[in-house]
Amino acid sequence: MKLLRHIVPHHKPYDVIPARNITFSFNNIGYKTIEEYGNSNFYCFDDLGVETTGRHFGKDCNVMGEILLSRYDLFIRTCHPERSRGVKTHATTNLNAQELEERYGNRVRSRMRQLFNLIAFDKESVDKRS
Repeated sequence: MKLLRHIVPHHKPYDVIPARNITFSFNNIGYKTIEEYGNSNFYCFDDLGVETTGRHFGKDCNVMGEILLSRYDLFIRTCHPERSRGVKTHATTNLNAQELEERYGNRVRSRMRQLFNLIAFDKESVDKRS
């Protein structure tokens, strides 16, 4: 995803943010974190699914699940079918579709189908981070 920004430089840039860091932020700041990442900026959530459940003042929250729902709503509101534009959300993960559904639930997974284009690598492929 870091290289993609250079391959298509005419597209709006996005920040690559580890999902774990977002949950850590939620644990310290609270629900304002969900609002912050549910905005109209373009993001790439790195390593989706490895983050823990967020906890702020004793209340548990599936932080990334809530952010993805917010981003989906924003995507639908800003998407123009004739131009295929809307607020973009990117994500990287090592989880498969079944694991994502177990982590975030069926509702989030169904919205991910519309929110994301899938680029999958074979299990035997060389690590792209090298």
